[in-house]
Amino acid sequence: MANIHIDKDAFVRRLKSLYSTWNKPSDDDALAKADVIIVANGQDEEVVYSKTTSIQSWLFGYELADTLMVLCEKYLYMLASKKKIDFLKQVDGGKENEGGLPSIRLLVRDKADKDKANFTKILEAIKKSKKGKMLGEFQKDKFPGEFMDAWRSALKGGNFEKVDVSSSLAVIMAPKEESELRLIQKACSATCDVFSKYLKEQIMEVIDADKKVKHSKLADGVEQALKNKKFLPAGIDVSQLDMCYPAIIQSGGKYSLKFSTVSSDDNLHFGTIICSMGLRYKSYCSNIVRTIMVDPNDKMKECYELLLEVEEEILKTLTHGAKLGSVFEAAVKIVKTKQSSLLDKMTKTIGFAMGLEFREGALLITSMSDVVAKKGMTFNVNVGFSDLANKESKDAAGKTYALFIGDTVLVNEDSPASVLTNSKKRWKHVGIFLKDEDEVEEEDNEEEEKEAAPEMLGRGRRNAVLENRTRPDATTEEKRLKHQKELAHRLNEEARERLRGIQTGGDGKKLRKSNVSYKSISHLPNETEVRELKLFVDKKYETIILPIFGLPTPFHISTVKNISQSVEGDYTYLRVNFFHPGSALGRNEGNLFPQPDATFLKEITYRSSNTKEPGEISAPSSNLNTAFRLIKEVQKKFKTREMEEKEKEGIVKQDALVVNPNRGNPKLKDLYIRPNIVSKRISGTLEAHTNGFRFTSVRGDKVDVLYNNIKHAFFMPCDGEMIILLHFHLKHAILFGKKKHIDVQFYTEVGEITTDLGKHQHMHDRDDLRAEQAEREMRQKLKSAFKNFCEKVESLTKNQVEFDTPFRELGFYGAPYRSTVMLQPTSGCLVNLTEWPPFVISLEELELVHFERVSFAIKNFDIVFVFKDYGKKVAMVNSVQIQVLDNVKEWLNSCDLRYTEGVQSLNWTKIMKTIVDDPEGFFDNGGWSFLDPESDNEQEEESDEEDDEFNPSDEFEGSEEESSEDYSEESDWEEEEEDSDEEEELDSSEESGKDWDELEEEARKADMERDQYGEEEEPRDKRKQGKHKSSGSSKPSSSAKHKSPHKSPHKSSHKSPHKSGHSSKDRGRDRDSPKKRKHSGGDGGRDKKRKK
Repeated sequence: MANIHIDKDAFVRRLKSLYSTWNKPSDDDALAKADVIIVANGQDEEVVYSKTTSIQSWLFGYELADTLMVLCEKYLYMLASKKKIDFLKQVDGGKENEGGLPSIRLLVRDKADKDKANFTKILEAIKKSKKGKMLGEFQKDKFPGEFMDAWRSALKGGNFEKVDVSSSLAVIMAPKEESELRLIQKACSATCDVFSKYLKEQIMEVIDADKKVKHSKLADGVEQALKNKKFLPAGIDVSQLDMCYPAIIQSGGKYSLKFSTVSSDDNLHFGTIICSMGLRYKSYCSNIVRTIMVDPNDKMKECYELLLEVEEEILKTLTHGAKLGSVFEAAVKIVKTKQSSLLDKMTKTIGFAMGLEFREGALLITSMSDVVAKKGMTFNVNVGFSDLANKESKDAAGKTYALFIGDTVLVNEDSPASVLTNSKKRWKHVGIFLKDEDEVEEEDNEEEEKEAAPEMLGRGRRNAVLENRTRPDATTEEKRLKHQKELAHRLNEEARERLRGIQTGGDGKKLRKSNVSYKSISHLPNETEVRELKLFVDKKYETIILPIFGLPTPFHISTVKNISQSVEGDYTYLRVNFFHPGSALGRNEGNLFPQPDATFLKEITYRSSNTKEPGEISAPSSNLNTAFRLIKEVQKKFKTREMEEKEKEGIVKQDALVVNPNRGNPKLKDLYIRPNIVSKRISGTLEAHTNGFRFTSVRGDKVDVLYNNIKHAFFMPCDGEMIILLHFHLKHAILFGKKKHIDVQFYTEVGEITTDLGKHQHMHDRDDLRAEQAEREMRQKLKSAFKNFCEKVESLTKNQVEFDTPFRELGFYGAPYRSTVMLQPTSGCLVNLTEWPPFVISLEELELVHFERVSFAIKNFDIVFVFKDYGKKVAMVNSVQIQVLDNVKEWLNSCDLRYTEGVQSLNWTKIMKTIVDDPEGFFDNGGWSFLDPESDNEQEEESDEEDDEFNPSDEFEGSEEESSEDYSEESDWEEEEEDSDEEEELDSSEESGKDWDELEEEARKADMERDQYGEEEEPRDKRKQGKHKSSGSSKPSSSAKHKSPHKSPHKSSHKSPHKSGHSSKDRGRDRDSPKKRKHSGGDGGRDKKRKK
């Protein structure tokens, strides 16, 4: 038990709540009589629910067998084995009666004297607690075992009286904390998923196939489904999941609306089917009850609608401060008013509190209950009608039926109770309608009947379908498109409003920092070089002093762009280039100077002799050499400092880390950090403190990540990966390793990333098998350690930090940077964390998603992520396989994100600049609708309708033929190319003998003929008689003179003034037409040449 930890804060809170109620109880409370409270747990694995184990789980988070806990007025005694006492030492604060808490006394069991000495100590403490007579205990809890027998015999000699305090403690434990509610919500989510994805589907298949399946077999299948992750929500630990009770399936006229019922061995009857099931997650319970009806009549529908109304009234009445008896009365009133005959058939209990115990007997919603509901309590509301008659039933088993619905709900302060089991229960979702084949054929022929009764859906005999199973392929796309239309409308409105609030009149351009070397001439250094008008470098003020027109002139090092030195003959040249407006074209730096209209020095060159004159210590050029070296040094130092300041620019000052000295802090050892602190990777330890994490490397480097600066926290298990990691995406960048970082990652390797190919010659080598087994064990061990760390951190931070795990099964490959990686969705992001740099897109920051290059002819497409902050550069993922397009669309649609698609790649830099420059104009012109393919489709459809309605005249037919002649023009080029080889062979000697004059004469004649054909308007009949041999395939001409009446078979996602492509019908018409068409333009010239 060394690795198991107790949430000490929760223990202190809950124990204080218990003692405060005990010290100030109400007069009718059993706690008022009790002098001590005894919680004694023995060994009985068959007991699932008991007040004793519930108290232990509530205080410590675990059940402790053979453990005695005695709550006295000032002391809390715990007697257990040495291992359990070591575990319980975590709650021993050692401070006497701090804040109304008792002092904890831990006693280790002594099996030598059968705990007689320990029992004596405890009995003495009992006698000193208050009056020392009345023992508060749980009368129903009678645990067997040697330890419990010894304790009961020790109590007999004390002449104590006993009182049952079960109900009192149930009321104390009923209001749930946030951490408890999260566990109940997970349990409810798992219950709904198993019911809808497994049990409901199984029942549907049985009815569909007309099978005979026993109730008990269906119930057993539910328990098996808990082991299959595909029926469970993501993020659920399967090992912590269990059934609250065996699932109950009832049909065929035999119904018992109780949760103690067992599923019978009778076959499922296709009438009224009642399903009850509940799962518990980490000991916290949930429950759901649904009634499925096959071919129900109007009377059954009326009763079921009333039952739903009753449940709605219960939820409205069940609020903070309401008596449970008044909730029951409200339900009765509805039934009396609507259908009083059903009052006797209604269940006598319409709900009960639940939590660590499935059914809390002290908190039942009945007519006699005076208990007051409190905010945070969770109830299982279940109401039903039994022994109802169905006279229209064709078989005896269906003559009697019952209706039963139930949900797990949470009590709120001022609003109705919230339903936590959100599985659909409306009439249209639970009604199954079986139809004969003749009826189905009739319905297929009559569309009006389908529209009038969309709920009455069905297929062949005994083929039952619920509404959500009818034509899933068709309706999914329709629903998605409908939802996307709603999002598109909402998107433009929200974006316009958001931009109105953000717009400011200020200009965001940065000015170059103006560095002043000296405030006045008196501050110039009084150095020999300055007086002698030589070049001088002032390291202190980072300034170079240059002699210009006989005056020493200072220039700050920031004004120097670069310097160069060269030696030519007897002279050394030093050239200095300065920054000035226009010196950095293409980077928009022309207007970054404070005074761009001032006079700037562009460059200056100094020349000095290399010849040393007699009497000189060194050559004059030594001054230039020294200046060159010093300028380089000062410039390097200045640039380094400027770069560091630039890195620190966006840094938001963080709070100081509050170090928790407790050794029990959540901790992970032997982790590496990314990005590296230094060039070489260094391992270290990650530890969670009061307000943040601290990573300490082996050489002493420290990196602090505060909880309030974490935007997203991810835990990536090692399933299918070579590393296991924790990743933090931050709100504000932090500085370490002299750079700022927005992403910090801690990871460790789980196996050998490199493999020695030489050692794998024998596939079944024992050493290899042993190594594989060791790696599997290592993976499991690391996964468990990281998971425990995450859970402890979530508990420590009160879920301020919640770790999200990517859904690997929804992942797809793409290239956000240079390499292709696997991108995986999480509950709020799209991430790739295994490769560096990481890719993290937060969905809440996205405006819309656009798919580029979406075409059947291309195997890949690109995804563009446009952020709500239009000033931020769009993110792109390239080379995503076209097969995953539908999956990505479905995922985005489920996240309420607008997506569009198109064939072309767009220039997003220009688009975003246009939007930022004039947002009002952008949204006035339709906003993001320019990406919507439907806008083009609508225009095309309208133009199609116009074309269909238009009746062409004779003149138009003539022009159409001209255009088709243009279309066949290119086909003749193909014929000409086929004959070109022969022509080249035959005419090569002829052509080679012609001079330039002859060739020019031929060209002039050809031009004249072309002009003649182009300008002359021939009669229509004559054009029809012209003969021309056309090839089989015709292509559209690029001429803009004729507008093609044909539409492209592929619809483009972007607006284009031209429409291209032929329909197959038109192509066939051109090919098979008996009329021979004559070329317009210069084709006659080409025909003439071919005849030669």
